[in-house]
Amino acid sequence: MQKVALRDASDLAHIQQRLREAAAENPQAPRILGAGWLYSALGGAAPTRQILDEAVADRPVYLDANDLHSVWVNSAALAELGIDDATPDPIGGRTGRDPATAAADGMLYETAAQQIVWPALARAATDADRDSHLEAAFDHYLSAGVTSAVDMAVQDDDLDTFRRALHRHGGSLPLRVKGHWLVFRNEADQDNLAQVHRAAELAAELSGEWLRICGIKIVIDGVIDSCTAAMKEPYADGSRCEPIWDRESLIPVVVAADAAGMQIALHAIGDEASDIALDALEEAHRINGPMDRRHRIEHLETVTDANVRRLAALGVVASVQPVHADPAIQDNWKAVLGDHRVERAYPWTEFVAAGATLALSTDAPTAPHQPLPNMYIATTRKSAIDPSLPPNQPD
Repeated sequence: MQKVALRDASDLAHIQQRLREAAAENPQAPRILGAGWLYSALGGAAPTRQILDEAVADRPVYLDANDLHSVWVNSAALAELGIDDATPDPIGGRTGRDPATAAADGMLYETAAQQIVWPALARAATDADRDSHLEAAFDHYLSAGVTSAVDMAVQDDDLDTFRRALHRHGGSLPLRVKGHWLVFRNEADQDNLAQVHRAAELAAELSGEWLRICGIKIVIDGVIDSCTAAMKEPYADGSRCEPIWDRESLIPVVVAADAAGMQIALHAIGDEASDIALDALEEAHRINGPMDRRHRIEHLETVTDANVRRLAALGVVASVQPVHADPAIQDNWKAVLGDHRVERAYPWTEFVAAGATLALSTDAPTAPHQPLPNMYIATTRKSAIDPSLPPNQPD
């Protein structure tokens, strides 16, 4: 909420204008942070560092995409991050490259954003900054009537901030928080499993009324808008994207977390990603046997008929976010698929018909946290941004 708001920026000129204004209004700010830009605002242009350099060149610019799965940066930010033309890609992510020169183009996708940009910006923030941000978040959630929330990407700096808030508020918090420890994929299974063991230790330590660690979060794939979701068939441009977690690396983590009694939340947007997620959960059932479970797959924007039924049979919660289906932000989503898959986008009614548990959430801050726009889209498939638009797959 303290970043330059770009979700309603209609084109590149509008994005650049807002960045120039922010730079002029904050001449002492060491960097300019923005959030919420949409691919549809680019008018077919590629997001490059040169476009941002035209707006602000004297300091780093970091712009979170609307889905928070990639970050668009200028040349100064690439230099601050230490990314050059020879920087290797992390597992499950990549640095965008100019197709002609292979030079870094200013886009950082998936784990390149999560494991390079996020820690760098966290190091640049102070504990006082984090405390202020958390209190502001509490205030805005409470003002919308939200009294509890699930934090789906808890890391050490977040946990320290929550603990300081507990101390400030005399052992309670303004709202109840349940956290899922974010598990990153490493080359070695033991490094992945060590993160599960850490989460289990934190779950045993933090199990109070106001703050508890209840599970782990794993991001199996990316998003459709940037063609990083793992799909069974190629995108409209012929490209394919491998999942961040393959079956071989995912199954041991899921089995271990399931055995520890933790709730597992698996981000799966592409139809291949949900296939991988369900394979891992089935293996956990087979190895660990019957127990009380409430695992969940997040988003499920595209999923096969067979996997809708399989999810229901396993008792997996279909955790979906209606705001992502807002017709006002669907043009690029539909264009990059460009085929029959668009006709089964966000198949919430299929989960219900199959007998699955359907859970709705906002996915804030990738989307507005107010509950009524979310419910409006859920019940009408129309746009809360522009209600004049036709509904998105109303059937």
